[in-house]
Amino acid sequence: MSTPSPARFRLLRLLALTVAIAMLAVACGGGGSSGEVDDASSDDTGADAADDDAADEDAADEDAADEDAAASDEELVLRMVWFEWAPATALEDFANEHYVDPNVSFEVETVPFGQWHDAIFTQFAAGETSFDIPILDSQFIGEAVTGNHITTLTDFANEHIELDAYPSNLLAAYAQYPVAADGQFDPDGDIHGLPLLADTWVLVYRKDLVGEEPPGSWEEMLEVAAQCQADNPGMAGLAFHGAPDYDTAGITLNQVIWVNGGEIWDGEGQVEGVINDETGLAAIDQLVNEMVPLAPEGVGTAFIGEVNAAINQGQACMGMNWVAGLEGMQDPANSTLGETEEEILEKLGFAELPDGAADVSPMGGMGMHVSAYSPNQQAALDFMEWFSGPEVQEMWAEAGGVPARTDALNSEAFLNARPWNQAFTDSVDSLKDFWAIPEFFQMIDVHSTQANAAITGTQDPADALNALAEQEQTILDGGI
Repeated sequence: MSTPSPARFRLLRLLALTVAIAMLAVACGGGGSSGEVDDASSDDTGADAADDDAADEDAADEDAADEDAAASDEELVLRMVWFEWAPATALEDFANEHYVDPNVSFEVETVPFGQWHDAIFTQFAAGETSFDIPILDSQFIGEAVTGNHITTLTDFANEHIELDAYPSNLLAAYAQYPVAADGQFDPDGDIHGLPLLADTWVLVYRKDLVGEEPPGSWEEMLEVAAQCQADNPGMAGLAFHGAPDYDTAGITLNQVIWVNGGEIWDGEGQVEGVINDETGLAAIDQLVNEMVPLAPEGVGTAFIGEVNAAINQGQACMGMNWVAGLEGMQDPANSTLGETEEEILEKLGFAELPDGAADVSPMGGMGMHVSAYSPNQQAALDFMEWFSGPEVQEMWAEAGGVPARTDALNSEAFLNARPWNQAFTDSVDSLKDFWAIPEFFQMIDVHSTQANAAITGTQDPADALNALAEQEQTILDGGI
């Protein structure tokens, strides 16, 4: 039972006293001959009591209003969790600088990339989270939804968010589970998050070494990389990701398979015979025997920073990297390509990945969600609604973020904010994602481990792909 507020307690005590006085007045006047006088006296007493009641009710209302005002002035910290990279710092700074409620501040907890999933799902499993807004990779959503760890936002999003303002494939990836077979947003499906940061790989190339125009096809890219490497002893032709951590090497494998016309599964649960068909086996052979010889030394541990460094330090002619990870490439403090940003950018070009048998680029990016265990769910939703607005999305672009709204992606604010942003906008329609299923984290461990084994030469490429197919099929069949 709740305890009455002080105002309500005073009101109850006064009402009791009023009733007692009225009863006493009736008792005293019941045997006298001056009934009219007694009635008038009783009426006066009732009027005074009514006035006192009204005054106390006003006081109670004032107390409640004061309590509401005090509550609205209370400071609140909304906490998010992400992995360690520049966009996490940018998000925290951006939210704290621009959010409309001065009583709300933001903290973005960061963890090493390889610990990102477990840092979130360990707390989910405990039924209590230190964060209000988990930033999930698109493939984490299925596991989070089936575990009831994040709230369903369907009604909120339909009422407060301009859903038709987003590219269909981006909204589906960052907001829905299950994802429709065509990878597009399903207006009749549930919504479990909203886009935070869109992303894909783009090609970074040395214009002063390979020419002003980027290669026109996947095969031409490999030919140009080989020629540049031969013409510039000590330089690598093409830098790319190969580390075993999380999805790093796995995404490289996917891209090579996809661009050559293959698939990593059938979309319904079949891996064996799909990823390791004739096209897949030819693709992993290309990765190992054509691309690895063009890569800088240490490709088996390479990720975002290593690719950027290889280009910045004049060690690679070209590289494939995440758009959201390119920040700082134009900074003379990080580069030997020039003493000013202008000198550096005179030598660098940025383009959509070239086509092969298919026009495809890997889907990156993340959505923001609301923890089912957060006591601050409404505050989290208020922030997400604000963040999703068109003006805020353009501001986010200017701050170095990659927005997911179509209007923001085509705005001058975004296209002029960074030299690689046009390449991202050009890529949006060709983005393709992994399996978005609850078994994802088990699958990706196999995927990247076997891809890395092939890249580093610790396993024959065909053997690695066949082992990958067998192990992933076992997972989907419920054997692990």
